[in-house]
Amino acid sequence: MILSLLFFTFSFVFYVVTTLLYLGHWAFRKKWLGQTATAMAYIAVFSTTMILIMRAAESGHAPFSNLYESMVLFVWATNVGYLVLEYKHRQRVIGVFVMAIESLAMLSAALLPYKFKSVEPLNPALQNKWHWMADILRHVGLEKYAIGWLDFHVFTTFIGYGAFAISFGLGIMYLVKGYFEDRGRRNAFVDIFPDTSMLDELSYRAIAWGFPFLSTGIISGAIWADYAWGTYWSWDPKETWSLITWLIYAAYLHARVTRGWRGKRAAYLAVAGFLAVIFLYWGVSFILPGLHAYA
Repeated sequence: MILSLLFFTFSFVFYVVTTLLYLGHWAFRKKWLGQTATAMAYIAVFSTTMILIMRAAESGHAPFSNLYESMVLFVWATNVGYLVLEYKHRQRVIGVFVMAIESLAMLSAALLPYKFKSVEPLNPALQNKWHWMADILRHVGLEKYAIGWLDFHVFTTFIGYGAFAISFGLGIMYLVKGYFEDRGRRNAFVDIFPDTSMLDELSYRAIAWGFPFLSTGIISGAIWADYAWGTYWSWDPKETWSLITWLIYAAYLHARVTRGWRGKRAAYLAVAGFLAVIFLYWGVSFILPGLHAYA
């Protein structure tokens, strides 16, 4: 556990420094600051990867079993998604908003009580392995690292959450830039943002990417729930809020495709969707605990 916590400490510092470098690039328009920020983002994602690897080595199971580990997975997924976006579109200013979200997520994980960070045996409800994978890994002595429906459920869900975090940052940027454009006002800091049409399109692409992962996560979660609790759906608070979140993003995609929603309405939905994700993850975990209380 010491190694994983050490990597977490380094990662936390890396994400804060990366956020500050992106802020510096935004404020001072220095190319070298932007390049350094991107390099630090790659270092941060490597360090986050090492946290997950170390947790898996220390616990003997996939590192997705509690609040702390899943927060690290969320940060990892968001960072990977952002780096792909930056590589394709060369818009480093977006990193200011996305990395700020990641730094806050790392801070929230750091502030969790120690009991959420300790390596504990899996709750019996979480002990589910794909037998075919366990059989394959048994031949090389790695049977304990086989995953199951729970691991697949958490991994796919958090890939979706990472995409939604990026769409949230893009939605905020759209609303800020749209505010100044609607009033015919110029602002040196806002002028560097990509065009509103690009922000709108990138936000849509992020949601279109994340939505199938969220859907897969909900379906695989239902399969695991039937294995663990004997029912596919029990209207547990987390299940209910997962459905609410899914409906918000489904409404976004439906309105865009069939009604041509663009601009502010789409941006507001993108922001609302991620706020629902935050409540689903933090609010439900601490305010409305149910069958997912251990998560």
